[in-house]
Amino acid sequence: MVTLQDIQVARERLRPALRPTPCPASDYFTEKTDCAVVYFKLENLQRTGAFKERGALNKLLTLTPEEKQRGVIAASAGNHAQGVAYHARRLGIRATIVMPERTPLIKVTRTRDDYGARVVLKGANFDEAYAEALRIQQAEDLVFVHPFNDLHVIAGQGTIGLELLEQCPDLELVLVPVGGGGLISGVAVALKETNPRIQVVGVQAATIASMKASLDAGVRTELTAAGTTIADGIAVKIPGDITFEHVRRYVDAVVTVDEEEIAAAILLMLEQEKTVAEGAGAAGLAALLNGKVPQAKGKRVAIIVGGGNIDMNVISRIIERGLVKAGRLVQLEVRLPDRPGMLARLTTQIAQMRANVVDLHHDRAFSKAGLGEATVEVMLETTGHAHIQELMASLEAQGWQVART
Repeated sequence: MVTLQDIQVARERLRPALRPTPCPASDYFTEKTDCAVVYFKLENLQRTGAFKERGALNKLLTLTPEEKQRGVIAASAGNHAQGVAYHARRLGIRATIVMPERTPLIKVTRTRDDYGARVVLKGANFDEAYAEALRIQQAEDLVFVHPFNDLHVIAGQGTIGLELLEQCPDLELVLVPVGGGGLISGVAVALKETNPRIQVVGVQAATIASMKASLDAGVRTELTAAGTTIADGIAVKIPGDITFEHVRRYVDAVVTVDEEEIAAAILLMLEQEKTVAEGAGAAGLAALLNGKVPQAKGKRVAIIVGGGNIDMNVISRIIERGLVKAGRLVQLEVRLPDRPGMLARLTTQIAQMRANVVDLHHDRAFSKAGLGEATVEVMLETTGHAHIQELMASLEAQGWQVART
């Protein structure tokens, strides 16, 4: 087991290379929840965009000269990869990283092009990439740097807990994203061994909640039929044996959140906190906002935003879906007479109702409208659901058939 002293030693070891990340209170989310105060521990502001470099660097700094000469290898969905690659380059160590084939492009390019590692894309998920990394490690006699199931890695991640104790001395509960369990293991040891009254709650994606399944079963459990998730950083089918024992001993509860809840939390972080969080980084907020942590009521809560390395295409889709759900983006189908000037009348009426046209498609041949009619599909920016209802009523008042699509 990792001890508090191990984490304290790791902090001194990391101090020259890593600065503490900020942990500001959020006025908005404090007001929107029943918590006394909500803090965000912004690990997305690390050099590589995630907390993973703490554990990676701590491990690299414990290697012998002979091990450094051999070079290192790691398997990762992206954040551990960048942490290993960046600090290996700093220390003059050759690094090979095996990543799942669906790893976001931003994580692949940074690992390979910015941080100089040899990148191998293999497998549909972390576990398949991990198997390939073990094969290469044995074939090339490299040193394996595990992303979570390693005492030095866990101790490095635990330095976040020490920072939280200094930044939020009145802390009562911490929400931690959980994949393989390295982060929550280290943080829980640091917090519980210092102040056992602080509650530690893990958060997993519901589609691949291997740690929760293992805790429920009482033994490590592999999810053979696990689904996919936008929280790729915590998509692990089976927790480590070391991390599982830490979680069983120190963690109060593990809860799950679904994909829509994660996506909504990413959007809210972006809009309200001006903070970019990847799926795993937003999981804690998703749990808090959706009532998954009732014990947080009235407490001082810190949410660890583990990383911000999210693909821009994913952000774009999340923003669009979020705007639709909020009623700020809508697509209407309007059936009107096929006569000159009718399209101009439609757009004029939309403008009078203070809606903005984003896209418009006018169809005669392939619509279900009758002869002498045309169908217009129009995408609009609106101010909300009430505005949409007012707009539809105004168009229907012109004698046109209107439906949301």
